[in-house]
Amino acid sequence: MVLQEDINLLKEKIEHADSIVVGGASGMSAASGFIFYYQEDDVFKSLAGSLAKKYNRHNMFDLFYDQRPSRGEQWALMLRTIKYVYECQTGETYIDLAKLLNGKNYYIATTNQDAQFYRVFPEERITRIQGDWRYWQCSRPCHDKIYYNKEETFKLYEKIENDALPDNLIPRCPHCGAELAPWVRSYTFLQGEFYRQEMKRYMEFLHSNAHRNTLFLELGVGMMTPMFIKEPFMNMVYQWPNAFYVTLNPQHAIIPKEIKKKSLAISDDIAITLGQHRHGRLPGTERHYHPQRRADGRTDTLL
Repeated sequence: MVLQEDINLLKEKIEHADSIVVGGASGMSAASGFIFYYQEDDVFKSLAGSLAKKYNRHNMFDLFYDQRPSRGEQWALMLRTIKYVYECQTGETYIDLAKLLNGKNYYIATTNQDAQFYRVFPEERITRIQGDWRYWQCSRPCHDKIYYNKEETFKLYEKIENDALPDNLIPRCPHCGAELAPWVRSYTFLQGEFYRQEMKRYMEFLHSNAHRNTLFLELGVGMMTPMFIKEPFMNMVYQWPNAFYVTLNPQHAIIPKEIKKKSLAISDDIAITLGQHRHGRLPGTERHYHPQRRADGRTDTLL
């Protein structure tokens, strides 16, 4: 159970911060019910189709990295997943976070590839460290460009037959003819101009707030890729005189002894913790929030 004193301290730190750096990872989406990457839920069964039984896999993460499916089967999985990214609901954790950050000076760095942050936050305040399912790149890559894939995804989705995309329809690079690939972190992940501009924007926000009262708010960051969010956050809190670190994670709410006096660890459910604002809103959160248009064209209404 979330301790009220922890909730009160979190609210106090958000309210009085001059700047807030949010680090969001897979735990944010999992807390909103997006668990098909790691569990055998109804979403996974729908996306995997017969391939789950065929290859004896019980979550999308394992099925994606299985080497046995054909290229057409792999593309069917990717197309279904990308289509789901466009069409699924907006997670409550993201809606609650947007309310909490309303009117604040903030920036978001995320390792998530599911575009949930873009449902409720403006693009210019987000850096995606590990890419985004909504874009493709050349799999080699032979050139520095990523491609927004919504129209092509929906068109190719209709061509899937027997849980596979016909080989002649597999998307290919317009320059070299190699397969396109999702713009998500892999050994061929394109860290080109688009990526560098997003990282530059993030670095500029950090540099401009290094001496201010800055809150580092880490949400759902585990130990799979600590080098992107967790470790940099801890190091900056250690070095910056006026920084404070809050980590929310049911399993990995870790605080090094060097920053213990400048930190708060909440090892409870992220959805419950972020939802506590409903019982005591921060000043102004109910007045100025403007919902962002969803990826499927609709607009979320916040209660």
